[in-house]
Amino acid sequence: MRTTEERSLEQRLALVRKVLALERRKGYADTAASGGLEPFLETHLPEGVQTARGYSGRSPEERRELVDELEAFVDRLEAGVASAGGSVGDSPIEQAVGVGTRRGKQLRRLGMETVEDLLFFFPRRLEDRSQRVPLSELVDGVSATVEGVVRAKSRIRVRRGLELVKAAVEDGGGLLFVIWFNQPWMWEELRQGQRYSFFGKVQARYGELQMENPVWESAGAGFHTGRWVPIYPATEGLSQPVLRGLIRRNLERKGHTLTAVVPDPVRRRLGLLPRREAVERIHFPEGPEDFQAARRSLAFEELFLLQVGLAMRKGSAEDAVRKLAVDRGALDRFAAALPFSLTGAQQRALQDVERDLRSGRPMWRLLQGDVGSGKTAVAAGAAVAVHSAGAQTAVMAPTEILAQQHSLVLGELLGKVGMRVELVVGGMPTKERRRVLEELAGGDVSVVVGTHALLQEDVSFKDLGLAVVDEQHRFGVVQRAQLESKGQETNVLVMSATPIPRTVVLTVYGRFSMSVLDEMPRGRSEVRTVWLSESRRQEVYREVGRFLQSGSRGYVVFPLVEESEEVDLRDATRAHAELSAMFPQAGAALLHGRMSAEEKRGAMGAFRTGEVQLLVATSVVEVGLDVPDASFLVVEHADRFGLAQLHQLRGRIGRAGQAATCFAIADPGTEEGRRRMVAFRDLSDGFAIAEEDLRIRGPGDVLGTAQHGFVSRLRVADLVRDLPLLEEARRAAQALAEEGLPLEVAGEVERRFGDTLEFLGV
Repeated sequence: MRTTEERSLEQRLALVRKVLALERRKGYADTAASGGLEPFLETHLPEGVQTARGYSGRSPEERRELVDELEAFVDRLEAGVASAGGSVGDSPIEQAVGVGTRRGKQLRRLGMETVEDLLFFFPRRLEDRSQRVPLSELVDGVSATVEGVVRAKSRIRVRRGLELVKAAVEDGGGLLFVIWFNQPWMWEELRQGQRYSFFGKVQARYGELQMENPVWESAGAGFHTGRWVPIYPATEGLSQPVLRGLIRRNLERKGHTLTAVVPDPVRRRLGLLPRREAVERIHFPEGPEDFQAARRSLAFEELFLLQVGLAMRKGSAEDAVRKLAVDRGALDRFAAALPFSLTGAQQRALQDVERDLRSGRPMWRLLQGDVGSGKTAVAAGAAVAVHSAGAQTAVMAPTEILAQQHSLVLGELLGKVGMRVELVVGGMPTKERRRVLEELAGGDVSVVVGTHALLQEDVSFKDLGLAVVDEQHRFGVVQRAQLESKGQETNVLVMSATPIPRTVVLTVYGRFSMSVLDEMPRGRSEVRTVWLSESRRQEVYREVGRFLQSGSRGYVVFPLVEESEEVDLRDATRAHAELSAMFPQAGAALLHGRMSAEEKRGAMGAFRTGEVQLLVATSVVEVGLDVPDASFLVVEHADRFGLAQLHQLRGRIGRAGQAATCFAIADPGTEEGRRRMVAFRDLSDGFAIAEEDLRIRGPGDVLGTAQHGFVSRLRVADLVRDLPLLEEARRAAQALAEEGLPLEVAGEVERRFGDTLEFLGV
């Protein structure tokens, strides 16, 4: 407990710090305190008077140095009173050295809540200011570091509200004019005859070389110039020099509290820096190699902590026990009744599922594969295994169209082995819904397929043994947990229609085991993809006409439902009318998300039975519509779709093994859009597309807002380029979890990633 004297000193130090900050803002004019700085210190901090002796008679540059010394003196006094040996993790940012209420608000706008956040506010890049350029060699338009003596200076009022300070700098071989706008204190800061270092962009104007608002410091200082300088994200009112100064002073004060997190044997094996050294080097590196070594060490640390958190939660989940007595004969009968042969990958995935169900621990398995690789058949086999043990299966899909499709396919596959499949969606008649729910609760329904409607309170099971979640990224974690809670120790099988980059699997899905369907069913051929500009649209529809004349069916897909005043795009509603008139013999149906459930069923039914050959739709057909003999696809304004979404759309055609063509019509206006179109045209493998999508958009956008919270918590790691580090971190975390976690590591995990891991549902 602090004494009265300690509390009094703390209050006096806080007051002195405010006055020193004000003195800086006033350009060291000795006006921050009434009567001057020395009399103020005599009253409030006699210990500091000697440091400030003669302040009023000093130059602005000398006054600045004295204020620096006084602030360092205050830091040392504070360190003796405050809990200098404690952690910086929970100290509010306002308690950082040099930070008060006003600056604290600025730092919080940059996401800094604690003193540790300031120390771990890492630079985005380095700027080379290490090489000094003689003034005689300066070139217009180039940024450079220069050094010279101020030979003359002037204050010029350009117009009302605009004043500039201009100084002539020479180094014996050339002349440069440095200019500051609306910074009148620079008149006092720059002393004629003194040597300074400047960094900025050189401009040739009015027959002279100028440098506007340059970074500057006394020659030889080597803090803001003359070295490789880190550049930070900034906000209004916080300049780069201010940020660097704050970080330096707080590292000096609190750096010793940055205790090790990564075990020493792991750190040494991977050639990583100690934690404190890594933090110091990333802020004040000798050069790029030094910076990268620090970045790599700190990236590993946070990936390691994240993986430890995933391992901790996976271990706690495996404490639960539920062993299902799966009948192997039932799985054999299911496979024999299928109208096709399972691929080797499908058989291996079913063996994984069977082993999980028998293990006594709840299954958490991610099933991923490319479009058409047969994930639904594996899910059906999993349902058979669960049914043979006396339990039920729920399949949750993100859209009614996909739920209906799953219901049809699963009904066909499972009906042959005596299992009942029912559908529960929002728009079904009340009487039918009541019947299905009663039979589900009584155990007469083996598999129920549905949308979010499955989460409603009146949906109950006799014994829910398996929850299959399709298109996981479209659901919130809470929704998935709601479905699981309808059973006891429910097994979970997540199906992803879009292959997920390994770096994302190791983070978001760290709790899951994984089965990959890396084989395609026999006869599935590659879809030909053609990217054309909008000026060649007529060529595309001439090809469509030839497809229709040959009896083929296909899709025309648009990004919008109705015409928008903001975005000049052809829309599905208008195009449906145009294409109906263009191809009257073929017939065209319209499908979009704003139609009623009955209208959607009618449109899909007409297309599925061949009543119409052309389906004009929005991206609602991305998943869920399975018409095997559809042979062509036209994607209008293809650059408005995501890369993974385009790949899913392409997966709607050629499903029976026939030759198929995808036309992508687009004139991308951005480099990102062009890269998407090139990747879509040139890549057919879903995993390659997923990796490219990650490179183009980054992990936050790939995951979507529903579950990319961990990305924003990564201060330095890059999930694209740091995959090798991520895999090393996973191995190290699993080994540590098996040995037993030190309390300090477990505590750091909870503090850094606890809420994020809860948010991810892991």
